[in-house]
Amino acid sequence: MRRVDRRQQLQRWTETQLNASPVALERASADASFRRYFRVRAAGQSLIVMDAPPGQEDCRPFVRVARLLAAAGVHVPRIIAADFEQGFLLLSDLGTTSYLQALNDGSADELFGDAIDALLRWQLASQPDLLPPYDAALLTRELQLFPEWYLERHLGYTLNPAQRRTLAEVFALILENNLAQPAVYVHRDYMPRNLMVCDPNPGVLDFQDAVYGPITYDVASLFRDAFVSWDEARVLDWTARYWEKARRAGLPVDRDFGSFYCDLEWMGLQRHLKVLGIFARLHYRDGKRGYLEDTPRFTGYVRAVAGRYHALRPLLTLLDASERQPQARAGYTF
Repeated sequence: MRRVDRRQQLQRWTETQLNASPVALERASADASFRRYFRVRAAGQSLIVMDAPPGQEDCRPFVRVARLLAAAGVHVPRIIAADFEQGFLLLSDLGTTSYLQALNDGSADELFGDAIDALLRWQLASQPDLLPPYDAALLTRELQLFPEWYLERHLGYTLNPAQRRTLAEVFALILENNLAQPAVYVHRDYMPRNLMVCDPNPGVLDFQDAVYGPITYDVASLFRDAFVSWDEARVLDWTARYWEKARRAGLPVDRDFGSFYCDLEWMGLQRHLKVLGIFARLHYRDGKRGYLEDTPRFTGYVRAVAGRYHALRPLLTLLDASERQPQARAGYTF
């Protein structure tokens, strides 16, 4: 179906749900997937319509995870109407101000404090077997995006057999750490772009890929963000606040903060490598421009962590070699 036809189909469906015609669909946002979001105003209220084309997206996980989050006391969009066959959802509107827009030196402590409290509620509600496991197979598939899309496709760097063995050994060490961590509900993209400033604060979005996995993952996502960075002292302080509250709440964090922070760094490394691959894939495969502009932030994260742990030093050597590769080649465009 052509995109214009789908827009008309979405328009008719929305008007039927609201018993109003005509209604104006205003583009609200888009994300890294094929989903699109529109804001509609009717009967004195503002609502959000999600367009998730079947065959490319599935609305069911969004609805399922939304119910789990709401039951945990986390502020998420309310599902007003759903059509899984067409891939349409009508949702309550959490507003227009994201954490990414609102965060600054003066607001960060309060906003992150609210985000930590919401994350704790989500983790405390955890039950096994309700969400897909964040297991070795999934973690490995994510890590493989780094050599396939970032090193080879973006940098044009071909790993030799020795480098492939080295990278496989580093990946094995990362996975060993990640899989040894206690498991809880994981939002999987708990970052300022997906948190809305609202009442109660925060509103949480983009949770359809939630899994059951390592407890440090969402903490790493929150403070080692794709689009904004903080100095190490503030990250340590916020992480310590989370850890102290988590311990008091009975969550299975390590009793030693140093060990917990080490786990968070290794978990964050898995995410950073994955995101480097994803951003390159979004650019070259999906034609989504702009994401590559943030890859230096993630290579910085990777270098900082790899430089602090002797077992990860080979990753620094590999990055040095790949980044010396001339990038003047066909297809390299911004």
